[in-house]
Amino acid sequence: MATTAARAHVDQWSNTVTPVFAAITTLCAATALAGVIDGSVWIGHVAVAIIVVAGSGIALRALRFPILLIGVAQLFALMCLVVALFTSEGVLGFLPSPKAIDQIGDVLRGAVTVIQTGVPPVEPTTPILCLVVIAIGLVAVLVDALAVAAGTPAASGLVLLCVYAVPASLADDMLPWWSFVLGAGSYALLLYVDGTHRHQVWRGRSSRSGGASVGTPIALVGVAMVLALFIGGTFTLIGTVGQLPGNAGSGSGAGGFSIKPFTNLRGMLNQKGNQEMFRVRGQPEDRRYLRATTLKRFVANQGWDSGVAMPSGSPLSGELPLEPGRSGEGPTSRIEIEPVSSEDNWAPVFGSPRRVEGLTGDVRFDEASGSVYSRRQRKFPTYVEFADMSQPTYDQLRASRPAGGDVRPEYLDLPALDPQIGALARRLTANATNQWDKVRALKAYFSPDNGFQYRTETAAKSDADALVDFLFKGKIGYCEQYASAMAVLVRAAGIPARVAIGYTAGFQMSDYRSITTQDAHAWVEVYFPQYGWVTVDPTPLADGRAYTPPYMNPQTNAAPNKPDGSSSSAQSSAADNGPNSQAKPKDDGGGGAADTAAAQEAKSWVVSATGGALIGGLLLAGLAMTGRRRRWSGVGALAVGAGVLWLLTLVFACALVSWWLAILVALIGLLAFPAFTRIFRRRHRLHTVAGRSMNAAEAAWAELLAESWDRGATIPDTDTVRMTARRLVREHSLDDEGREGLRTVVGVIERSWYGGTQEPDPTLPQAVENVRQSMRRNAPLALRAKLMPRSVLSPRKRRTSLEDD
Repeated sequence: MATTAARAHVDQWSNTVTPVFAAITTLCAATALAGVIDGSVWIGHVAVAIIVVAGSGIALRALRFPILLIGVAQLFALMCLVVALFTSEGVLGFLPSPKAIDQIGDVLRGAVTVIQTGVPPVEPTTPILCLVVIAIGLVAVLVDALAVAAGTPAASGLVLLCVYAVPASLADDMLPWWSFVLGAGSYALLLYVDGTHRHQVWRGRSSRSGGASVGTPIALVGVAMVLALFIGGTFTLIGTVGQLPGNAGSGSGAGGFSIKPFTNLRGMLNQKGNQEMFRVRGQPEDRRYLRATTLKRFVANQGWDSGVAMPSGSPLSGELPLEPGRSGEGPTSRIEIEPVSSEDNWAPVFGSPRRVEGLTGDVRFDEASGSVYSRRQRKFPTYVEFADMSQPTYDQLRASRPAGGDVRPEYLDLPALDPQIGALARRLTANATNQWDKVRALKAYFSPDNGFQYRTETAAKSDADALVDFLFKGKIGYCEQYASAMAVLVRAAGIPARVAIGYTAGFQMSDYRSITTQDAHAWVEVYFPQYGWVTVDPTPLADGRAYTPPYMNPQTNAAPNKPDGSSSSAQSSAADNGPNSQAKPKDDGGGGAADTAAAQEAKSWVVSATGGALIGGLLLAGLAMTGRRRRWSGVGALAVGAGVLWLLTLVFACALVSWWLAILVALIGLLAFPAFTRIFRRRHRLHTVAGRSMNAAEAAWAELLAESWDRGATIPDTDTVRMTARRLVREHSLDDEGREGLRTVVGVIERSWYGGTQEPDPTLPQAVENVRQSMRRNAPLALRAKLMPRSVLSPRKRRTSLEDD
């Protein structure tokens, strides 16, 4: 009988503890998606999908379902979750139906569109959330099957590695370090649990050692490796930055030629909220663009980037080095820039910066790119820029000589392009006699008269070459597409060009201009030997945010702009009215956009806290379950900690709906926590008694003392076991059944403590239950004692070395 109980004990370990750790490992590995999906809302959806898969597997194994049916049932449970979350046509709200399946198909088609046009990190829209839930849910099913059903959790590491490989091949930046720590730590715990189980199998304590297996470990590892490589090499399609080797370009579509450092700004074009990024004071009235950085290298069918490595740059002490083509003789304007919710490597500047004050010593200036930057992402403090804002006139640009060899060759380099692109550049500039006329001819090609339209969604893919598709077929895009395409055409015409990214001028708010996420923008800069880099914006913005420099209009041929802004264009005066009413937040003292940003930041914090509490609760619960098998002394503390984290998870989840609801739930949870703690301790002790382990006698005695203590009985620590038993009979008026049960318990205790007998007594569980029932009949607990048990709030001193009440 003991051997059978031990086998059942170990099998219960395999069917409960291992699935919990497999689920935790999958959830920790899924955090790698933070590199390709913006925000933190998606982690809650992923956690729910993993819990559904793991929970259904644990329940069905407890009912002894066949292994193959368990996998099928987990897939069905995952389908029901997808129907409940992303459709409105499910039977009873969650069961699949033909209409619900059609809706899921529509949602996934939307995800394909995002995949073809998006650049990571993408917004957590409904299509992306649906795709992530399905993908991670399938990973959870496979990991659960390998770790539990097949008994080879080590093989699941190859599947989990695929979860890291996909975002690693897509994201421009390194994946979060904490994601690797979580993944490695949880995987190590999973292997530890498996190692403990295998040690018990080796000792002959598990019934699984002689059973049929799903397959040999070598075969399972081989299958897992093939699946990981196939999935990673085939479905790495989000965005355009990269895939695994051998799949370049297969995921690009219209708009697929991205500006890589523009990745963080691009998501701002489609987001529902409008966050304030900067407040600018002292800016000239001509609505000049605020430049973050510039990009010099174009990679065919991928996009523009700043090159292989960050430049060395110059410190911000004193006068800054002159940018190429600048004389440094023009007057400067003092401009104060206050970052509000911007966190980036670049501190944006206007014009040609001559001096920057207020930034720390590790921030540097690169005159080649015109960027003020730090090697680590941060929120910069308020800083002051002294900028040369002078500009050439229309006639001066027409009279300028060609740039030729005045710039580095990298600003003229182009990879092998489709012949149509070079032919288009030559045709558009055929009648131009100077460099400026060529640039204006190329810019004019992107006008609405040629069929180009400005939208935040690109046209459907119709050609394998994204640049060709935009220039000749789709002709629909936002600033990223326009700036990318025109810069390529300018270089194809033999003129130095680069792409600049930053912000439009924003709108006036009392004594400052407010620049928000809706002002994120990209444009082209063309080099002229005597005047440096000149702004040319091909994007046909129609909302008043565009800036048309005076040199673009032959009728406006005034002198270069003065620092006080006395010279301006007709476009500038008209555009000072700001963006349309929908984009402009209310002027409520400067708090409109900031309040929205604060609300979104608070929501993001709550979601992150919810996910963190849930992960912590699962981890502590798994450790507590492990501790119960290995008789750790801190099991109770781990279980209580898991309970606290689960309560926090519920509170934070309620906070997403209402803070008042969260406060109410927190108060109820705090009031009920002692009672739940008492219930857990009682169940733990009675489980130990029923399991007839070596600690069964001590657990039984501790539980009876706790029951007595909850009822107000005071038992001196100097009493012997028999004296304590007589006191229990007298204090709680035990009847004959209770007395007989207590007599049995005392006998087992004495044999265990003093007789050296460790064999479990089969009559002990029933005896304990008889005593407890007698206490209930003759000394029932008051409501206050149930809600505020003394054994939890004021525990007695340690009676034994193993039990602490």
